[in-house]
Amino acid sequence: MPIVPVKTSNTRYDVHIGSGLLRTLHLRLRKLTPGKTPKLFIITSPEIWGLWAQRFLVSFPASRQPIVLFLPRGEAAKRLSSVERLADELHRCGADRDSLLLAFGGGVVGDLTGFLAAIYMRGIQYVGIPSTFLAQVDSSLGGKTGVNLAHGKNLIGSFHHPLTVFSDSDLLQTLPPRELRAGLQESIKAGVIRDPKLFSLMERDAESALAADPKTLEKVITASVRMKAEVVRLDEREGGLRMVLNYGHTVGHAIEAATHYRKLLHGEAVAWGMIAANRIALHRGLITEKISSRIDSLILRYGPLPALRLNAETLAALTAGDKKNRSGVRRFILPNKIGSTKTVTDVSETELLRGICEMLAMAKNPPQAGSTAK
Repeated sequence: MPIVPVKTSNTRYDVHIGSGLLRTLHLRLRKLTPGKTPKLFIITSPEIWGLWAQRFLVSFPASRQPIVLFLPRGEAAKRLSSVERLADELHRCGADRDSLLLAFGGGVVGDLTGFLAAIYMRGIQYVGIPSTFLAQVDSSLGGKTGVNLAHGKNLIGSFHHPLTVFSDSDLLQTLPPRELRAGLQESIKAGVIRDPKLFSLMERDAESALAADPKTLEKVITASVRMKAEVVRLDEREGGLRMVLNYGHTVGHAIEAATHYRKLLHGEAVAWGMIAANRIALHRGLITEKISSRIDSLILRYGPLPALRLNAETLAALTAGDKKNRSGVRRFILPNKIGSTKTVTDVSETELLRGICEMLAMAKNPPQAGSTAK
């Protein structure tokens, strides 16, 4: 069973990847808190709990049953009002500074639970138990937590690392195919920005990955987590290198905001955002047509992606509100080869609009899965 350490100047924890982790969860939690019996609180969605409650609780004795608190599914619930409600519920249920939160769900649950843990009683511990592929490869590690404002994602948040992460591959058995494909886009991102071997793996084993073959998915998850852990080790708080993880996210977040977080899954929006970034990089001469086509082709192979009918000027304006911007300057992560990127701060409005327009032209009638980019 792969165990990937995440080390920073401030903390160290492990990401456990494999099958059957839920069956031994209580024992694993006891090892994390030796000499203590913290009160346990599960933060999850009703949908996830309905599928996995029995298997989640199987290892817990009657005297140590966790208290379950629910968060509605979807980005609409990722707001400060949800944090306040859950904090009130924690207080009513007797949560103290030794209590342990268990974030059981996808990226929304993980991000919000981490933020709640960061601010409740000025900081308590939490454990990530990601239930989606995207959360297992990306959002469950690295310590970035937060909630959305009406005009942007994760504009309120904190760095607060989990005590550990248990990525049980069994949880992916009930993941809808569309959510698996969206999560795999984040692994494509990981390959483009820093791991050409992962990119080649996803090219070679696309069929088995899309068929949810457990061995293939474990390889992809492990490689993705290792890549992110290394970036986080070198730049915990996004002072420089860590910004490479935002490849595709500048335009991707704008797409999510423009569609009110309802039309696309996060990975789908990032996929279109990566294609827009590729067009900007191509016209700047950072990558060749061959490399651009190779990246676009892999993104589309892990589709189909939802069609878009959006206004280019609206999307361009929304990128100005991205939290990565500094001193009013947009920051774009652009590929210069597979496995390497460049942070660019001088993308003009004309360049941005051209990249977005070319992406939107493709998105009006996106190719079906297995097609290649032109």
